[in-house]
Amino acid sequence: MNKNPILREAMRMPTAGDGASIGLFGGSFNPPHEGHLNLCDLALKRLELDQIWWMVTPGNPLKDVSELAPLEERIEKCHAIISHPRIKVTAFEMAHKVRYTADTLKLVRKLRPRNDFVWLMGADNLADFHHWQDWREIANMMPIAVIDRPGSTLSYHSGMASIALSRFRIDEGDAPLLANMKPPAWTFLHGPRSSLSSTQLRVQQQA
Repeated sequence: MNKNPILREAMRMPTAGDGASIGLFGGSFNPPHEGHLNLCDLALKRLELDQIWWMVTPGNPLKDVSELAPLEERIEKCHAIISHPRIKVTAFEMAHKVRYTADTLKLVRKLRPRNDFVWLMGADNLADFHHWQDWREIANMMPIAVIDRPGSTLSYHSGMASIALSRFRIDEGDAPLLANMKPPAWTFLHGPRSSLSSTQLRVQQQA
């Protein structure tokens, strides 16, 4: 058994009171940075969420994992930069041996049936969403909030998935209703954009 209490705790799925609205924010967080925090701060306020779960993934199937830091190290770095009490760090995907988002969402809905969830993603991911495994199933399983990112503001007009799902997009003024809406339903949130990226930070650290 792993003796690191931070990692051991992260392997458990977080809990919340019945009816709580929770944003699911998955990523490798390699490393986590202020851009991640800014995105979550915007989502907490605009979607009126009770919690956000940072789901630190074992490895993104669409990304090169050769430079991926150990899971334990990434979890510790997430805890180090988070001060908001409503942001929880979890690695339950590793404990349950799931890698794909559709499987993660099925698991969350099965184990936390009394909570309302919203899948959070940056606008840069929306452009590639149609490459995700079972992306249509994801859209039909959980409401989605897309948060603006530099260079990706127009992705909700041009992305293949966003075009296919265009009739299900709600006005961002109605964003507080999203967590209680029946999917497919999604919105695009404009706000302060951070140019920081994990890739950029890794390059700087190696220089």
